[in-house]
Amino acid sequence: MSEQATTTPTDDEQRGASTLELFFDLVFVFTITQFTHAFGHEPTWKSAGTIALLFAVIWWMYSGYVWLTNEVAPSTPARRTVLVVGMFGFFTLALAVPDAVHGHGVVFGWAFLGVTLVHAVLFRVSGGDDASAAILRILPTNLAAAICMVIGGYAHGSATYLWWVGALLVIGVSPLLSTARGFVLRTKHFCERHALVLIIAIGESIIGVGTGLAEETMNLQFFVQVLLGLTVIYVMWWSFFGNDNEHGEAALDDLPMTDRTRTALIAYGYCFVPMLLGIVFAAAGLGMAIGQGERQASWAAATALSGGVALYLAGQALFRAALGLPRPWMRLLAAILAVLTTALGVYVAEWVQLAAIAVVVYGAIIVDDVIGLRAGERSSYLAG
Repeated sequence: MSEQATTTPTDDEQRGASTLELFFDLVFVFTITQFTHAFGHEPTWKSAGTIALLFAVIWWMYSGYVWLTNEVAPSTPARRTVLVVGMFGFFTLALAVPDAVHGHGVVFGWAFLGVTLVHAVLFRVSGGDDASAAILRILPTNLAAAICMVIGGYAHGSATYLWWVGALLVIGVSPLLSTARGFVLRTKHFCERHALVLIIAIGESIIGVGTGLAEETMNLQFFVQVLLGLTVIYVMWWSFFGNDNEHGEAALDDLPMTDRTRTALIAYGYCFVPMLLGIVFAAAGLGMAIGQGERQASWAAATALSGGVALYLAGQALFRAALGLPRPWMRLLAAILAVLTTALGVYVAEWVQLAAIAVVVYGAIIVDDVIGLRAGERSSYLAG
């Protein structure tokens, strides 16, 4: 671990994600699965707020590890070993998530401090001179946030949330107030890592929904609802991977290195938070909706489903705006249409809401694709 990286800004630009990094992403996405299960068991506004708060804090450090491996490839036994230690820390965070407020907050806090320290050590020891100096500039902020998380774990009641909100404010605001000088962004690797975590999260949502349906009566109506649920998940996949994944990488790659890091932080850091939280809530809503027959949904279930899809699309609208991609308003329109289906689940039936989301959201996305094709936009999925 004593070697210094000699990579220059243009070296190894086309390096893709390694299988160890994919393994790391799988461990991180287990956290998303835990959040989905936690909300499914307690679908309340307080639970949703707690999940959003904890996820945003965890995402900050996961994103930090993406920046780390973007700079320092896990190409030596020492680096791989330290990265595995970081994976263990994230796995511990995931295990503590369901009961972080009521009993496992101490474990959560210390695990968060652990992944923060591992991140800083590997960046400082194995990064280049500029990256090492950069990590030292942001380390006090990261440590301050981690200490807030530890103290919050020992606190009780409202004090716990105050400490955790403090941690989020520290790590959320500080990057916008400081310079990104010293970090080198390799676009292909960086975008691939974020795309991987997104597609794994979408896939995990299918697993999470499916595991809760084993006891349901498998009649025709059941399979129609399953098909509608899978369609909604497919629509969420298509909305990003049909065009925006490819166009986002190209837009980021076209920026000069001095502007690339700040834009990447906003587009793939901040904007991915609502997208991934949308997957959490949509998956929980699907789990509560599928298999319910003609029953009307509770407000919690209907709002989780429509709100999760809407949150995902709103995050994508912000992603488009941050990278200068066309028509972010079309994703906002799709988000509004998703929210409007809530009443169908509550007053008609849950499967009707599922069908409505699939139709109106997919319709909005198809219209957006047609507009793009007529404007000359192309992607690997929309060749021609």
